[in-house]
Amino acid sequence: MVPHEHSLLHPLVFESLDFIYVPTEDVDASARRYVEELGAELVWKVRGMGTVVACLRLSTGEPSILLSGHLVGATPILIYRVADYASTVARLRAAGVEVKELEIPQGPCASFRAPGGQRLAVYELTRPAAEGHFVGRIDE
Repeated sequence: MVPHEHSLLHPLVFESLDFIYVPTEDVDASARRYVEELGAELVWKVRGMGTVVACLRLSTGEPSILLSGHLVGATPILIYRVADYASTVARLRAAGVEVKELEIPQGPCASFRAPGGQRLAVYELTRPAAEGHFVGRIDE
């Protein structure tokens, strides 16, 4: 599909789909099933602030699957990397998109709903070493 000529996000600003944030009520059980049944690699699993998040890889490339016990709803969030977070968020707001800003370990992040109701987010990789901080950490 060709983007609309007058789109505020034209030309395309999304660089890569880096994470799929997947809500689950039981991160431990879900992570175990991803590993045992799908052959996923458990990269890390961290407990803190009343929740659990596990990072899994199903392939050698991106995106990573982030199983999360704190997300509301059943719909995953597709998290895209952008080169200029502030500009992208400003363009989304100018287009009338309601964004919710937050932080993820890798940098600033803003989540929003796509026109069809899908959950998306954009982030700028301002802390590239953050991922390495968690690799191999498996909190039980």
